[in-house]
Amino acid sequence: MANANTQIDPMHAEEIGHGNSKAAWSMVFVMLVGFVVGCIAFAGHNPTFVYVGCAIVVVGLIVGWAMKKAGFGVNGSRSGDSH
Repeated sequence: MANANTQIDPMHAEEIGHGNSKAAWSMVFVMLVGFVVGCIAFAGHNPTFVYVGCAIVVVGLIVGWAMKKAGFGVNGSRSGDSH
């Protein structure tokens, strides 16, 4: 509970997006797949698929960036009212 002496900081009064957008969630999902592939390959001593997992993580970054540029990021033109 806030008391009467609490002042509201205008810098922190606005809601921050926390990356809660279609672009962010797509990026996280693709990167998660890459980490899972890489970890399973690492445990199985398969260096080729470890590198494949690393490549999938990089693809996830590219997917997130491209979707943000396409308007699916926080406050993007095609992001919808998810907030």
